[in-house]
Amino acid sequence: MLPDRPMGDSESAPDAESPTPTTVQVDVWQRTSMAAERTWLAWWRTGLAATAGALAVGRFAPELLDAARGPYVLLGVGYAVLALGLLVVGASRQRALERSIRDGVHAPLPFAMVAAFTIGGVLLVATTVVLVAAKI
Repeated sequence: MLPDRPMGDSESAPDAESPTPTTVQVDVWQRTSMAAERTWLAWWRTGLAATAGALAVGRFAPELLDAARGPYVLLGVGYAVLALGLLVVGASRQRALERSIRDGVHAPLPFAMVAAFTIGGVLLVATTVVLVAAKI
């Protein structure tokens, strides 16, 4: 693990020396680590949005649409499963990205994961559209 950079903004000072290779390396490491953290937070925001969607679809949609409860509750559970998956995978990605930064290797998101979330999302959206349009 690289050492933390000392506090202060010595690079912006007029009399500052040019950054050493170690300083540049630490700066790159810190920026990359913070980008991984922002990515984790994006997974969290998306998971929380899916949780809100689960509540809206499963609890409020049947009342607002004056429709049968059962299909909407099942659809809400689908959104909740999506939310759970996003939170778990987001935490796993954060760990993988930090490990890849430390080890200096690339850790792309596996396409199988992208495909699974995409297919799951498309199925949830299509089911939502069908249920709302049909007012089941």
